Amino acid sequence: MNRRQLLQSAGAAALAAPALRAQPARRPNVLFVLVDQWRASALGYAGDPNVQTPRLDRLAGQSVHFANAVSVCPVCTPYRAALMTGRYPTSTGMFLNDAYLPDGEVCLAETLAAGGYDTAYIGKWHLDGHGRDSYIPPARRQGWATWFGAECDHNYPHSHYYTDDSPEKRFWDGYDAFDQTRAATDFVCSRQPDSKPFCLFLSYGAPHFPHATAPAEYRKLYSPNDLKLAPNVAPEHAEAARRELVGYYGHCSALDKCVGDLLEMLDQSGLASNTIVVFTSDHGEMMGAHGVSPTQKQWPYDEAAHVPFLLRVPGVAPRVVDTPINAPDVLPTLLGLVGLDVPRTVEGENLAPVVRGTGPGPDRDALVMSVSPFTARLPEYRMIRSRQYTYARRLDGPWLLFDNLADPYQQRNLVDQKALCDELDGRLQAALRRIGDRFEPREAYLKRFGYTLAPHGSVSYAQGAPVQSPRRAP
Repeated sequence: MNRRQLLQSAGAAALAAPALRAQPARRPNVLFVLVDQWRASALGYAGDPNVQTPRLDRLAGQSVHFANAVSVCPVCTPYRAALMTGRYPTSTGMFLNDAYLPDGEVCLAETLAAGGYDTAYIGKWHLDGHGRDSYIPPARRQGWATWFGAECDHNYPHSHYYTDDSPEKRFWDGYDAFDQTRAATDFVCSRQPDSKPFCLFLSYGAPHFPHATAPAEYRKLYSPNDLKLAPNVAPEHAEAARRELVGYYGHCSALDKCVGDLLEMLDQSGLASNTIVVFTSDHGEMMGAHGVSPTQKQWPYDEAAHVPFLLRVPGVAPRVVDTPINAPDVLPTLLGLVGLDVPRTVEGENLAPVVRGTGPGPDRDALVMSVSPFTARLPEYRMIRSRQYTYARRLDGPWLLFDNLADPYQQRNLVDQKALCDELDGRLQAALRRIGDRFEPREAYLKRFGYTLAPHGSVSYAQGAPVQSPRRAP
């Protein structure tokens, strides 16, 4: 039985959209769209001269657009753990790819379910740590009830998933994002008129490389010779960047269609007026900027650390806000918007008042970290992004300081401006004290949380490798 037959067997095909219009949920629904490795600048509304994203551009005009959103740790698993728990990587120990998120963490879906929500997850998970092809049983899904997920698979034309409590490996039909979007539509259309509110989390694997597997019709929208590169792309990486950007932008445009289909479905079902829509990314990629090869991430530069964050909330006026937001802030902000209490374990800040516009955004900094980088050239660092500045510190002292308003491509390092550097370093130290991070060499964190690294510099995801989950920090 395929995915569509599974949903139809539950009665999905018998339900009609007009019935959904009749009784909106008491609390708002949540549609959360997470993409993988989509940097904030690679969108039409953000000023990219190349990419075609008309549906996301339209969504941006309907949303609260957080212009200073960052990835707490610009790599997949650490970001996702912070998103699901509202806690920082140095607090959970989830600072490496392919680690297993401990059962004891209080997570988003569990909190929503306790508050009366139905929960559904579709797509890439990357928090299970039992191997990228392995079946994830219900007990390890951190509270997501309906499940069409897989740990990690970037073979977009033929990627796998599991569903229900069956260990049978299934495969999406064709380009996975298109079929995952259909699964999301099926889930929404399976709702009974008296159903509880839902949180549907749709996690696409693209535009993460391999870029050449973007659908041909979308790759054809872009010619490498016609692409305009950012001025901070190093000449030695220009050719590779152009080659990769054709597929990268192709994935972006394909996902733009997916988001458009989802929004149209919400409109046609009558649920748009009672559904919060989130669009964001776990991190970006460098694409040759600052002399870094195109597909690398983890760096503190905007190409890797700055992410899109759109939040469409019924009854809330669309606008651009400059208050920084970070992955640990997302869980408490969502809970604040739907009217549920924030768990005491959460370290992020509830920015729902900023979203609603009931007061000016707090003067805050968003903290970014790389605890154990697997990129050889990249040192451990801690960074803050404010409304105006990016400031990063290595273990041996201040490293980078950019005025993002005056220097949007971060080409002038102002770290020698001592007074400004000292002020921002003090704010960084205060942010670290708030979460109890002493900023030590990576070996200290590996020992504290009991990790053993594979040759590629992170947890092994080879078939049969031992599962590694962080011990509780002392």
